[in-house]
Amino acid sequence: MKKELLKLFSAEQLGRIDEVIEQYKESKGSLLIVLEKSHDICRYMPLPLQRYIAQRMNVAPSQVQGVVTFYSYFSTVPKGKNVVKVCTGTACYVKGANQILQKTREHLCIKEDEVTADGEYSVEEVRCLGACGLAPVVVIEDRAFGLVDPEKTEDIFSQHKEELNDASRTD
Repeated sequence: MKKELLKLFSAEQLGRIDEVIEQYKESKGSLLIVLEKSHDICRYMPLPLQRYIAQRMNVAPSQVQGVVTFYSYFSTVPKGKNVVKVCTGTACYVKGANQILQKTREHLCIKEDEVTADGEYSVEEVRCLGACGLAPVVVIEDRAFGLVDPEKTEDIFSQHKEELNDASRTD
């Protein structure tokens, strides 16, 4: 089982997961904590990882899968370092969210549930970000871009890269 996981994750990542499991496996009701910490380490929870955690925690694989599929926090597909969330709620949809979603994927050269070749970006369609007054809205990690022009979708990536460069200069 570990051999299969080493095709998906580094030995360091798996070592960190083993440490988390060892820390919590004797604590009653700790499965959610182990899954959260494992997700933070690996950024997604494919079935082989779910089975591994179930085995190591001595719980049924269906219990692990039930938790992973219940909470929207968990992803079963890989994500990029920067997750691009395109709001397709009503206000955003009316103002071109589908076009923004399409152009974003085209700009990044990826399809649904894919990650860019460099591992930097993945795209998610979300139903509402609660910023209807700024519709259409795109969020990259913790930065919201409002009033996005569907014809100039690629501009948000230029802005995002500039902000990352500015932040690294001030650190």
